[in-house]
Amino acid sequence: MTAPLTLVPPADKVESWILQSDPDLSEGDLAAVDAVLRGSVLGPGAHVEQLEAAFAAYTGRAYAIAVASGTMGLLMVLRGLGIGPGDEVIVPAYGHRETAHAVALCGATPVFADIDYWAGTIAPDKVAIRITPRTRAIVGANANGHPAAWPELRARATERGLPLIEDSTEAIGSRHKAGMVGTFGDAAIFDFAQPGVIACGEGGMVVTDDVDLAMAIRRRRSRRPEDRHSLSLTTDAPFQAGMSDVIAALALSQLRRIDLLLERRRGIQALYDHFMQSFEGIKPPYVAPDVTEVHWLLYVVHLGTRFTRSARDQIIEDLRTERIDVAAYAAPLHLQDHYRRLGWKKKDLFVTEKVADRAVALPFHAHLREDEIAFVVARMKESSINIGAGTPIY
Repeated sequence: MTAPLTLVPPADKVESWILQSDPDLSEGDLAAVDAVLRGSVLGPGAHVEQLEAAFAAYTGRAYAIAVASGTMGLLMVLRGLGIGPGDEVIVPAYGHRETAHAVALCGATPVFADIDYWAGTIAPDKVAIRITPRTRAIVGANANGHPAAWPELRARATERGLPLIEDSTEAIGSRHKAGMVGTFGDAAIFDFAQPGVIACGEGGMVVTDDVDLAMAIRRRRSRRPEDRHSLSLTTDAPFQAGMSDVIAALALSQLRRIDLLLERRRGIQALYDHFMQSFEGIKPPYVAPDVTEVHWLLYVVHLGTRFTRSARDQIIEDLRTERIDVAAYAAPLHLQDHYRRLGWKKKDLFVTEKVADRAVALPFHAHLREDEIAFVVARMKESSINIGAGTPIY
């Protein structure tokens, strides 16, 4: 039998918050950064090169290019593919990382495709109906760590002769039965900002097996100070979007213990799953049959269809009054001001809007205690009952 959930907050948390994210740093991580700070190179150096080699090996890709962020990584991939003004790129509108910004920044037009109701990832059949003669690429995302339907997306891309780009900014270590995230796209992008498993404040990585694309990204990434005299190295204007050795040392230290970091978060996920089973009305994260392993960016739960967006917001407010750091998972991109100016409006992406209106991101990190998780779930249950939404229907 599932243990009862207490509604009394932990005694030592009365004056503090149960944080949504808290980086899982070790003494080794701190020592790695300290060593760089005590050295003579703070910018790109040997640690960046070591991180690139280690990340390529981890993902099984031929090339890895360290960048300033996942967004900048995607921007350089698009530019490396020759995508710019007049072109269209199909992207999802649902997700924590606002991938579509990179499409807009390169001058192309983001075209949003709807998502699968259960997985939250871009739906291959919805991608197909968005393809036009102006489409130059398809970007799929592993939303909140859940792998997209990559074999089907690859089939769609191959049918139309389009590059397939994998947005793994929210995912590392997750696996589809066809392989690990980061291995499906012509290029894949990772991000090292909080609340990710590898959390360095900023930074990201692009991986690919295409040598020409890898070289194009490196040309656009940055120039070293010692290259300032060269004329031949300026064939492409660089974004100066490289990574410092400070960030690389921290990322490399965390990558070396990635299995432990993932296992610790998996333990927190198991506790949440345990307590979520104690009541009906809130749907825990879904895992598709073709997915063999999921490592969540955040623990995102979904309210039933009888809950409105305002009811969701009231639940969030209730939990925050208890110093529980919760939030809506993501606002649909197509409803944000920049993209509304392109003609997008409410009800254009029915599933995306329906799911986003009822998704709540709960605290999720390795430092959570069992009693804290029990309190978070119990408080959410109480709030969902109090707002009078009735029994949800999925």
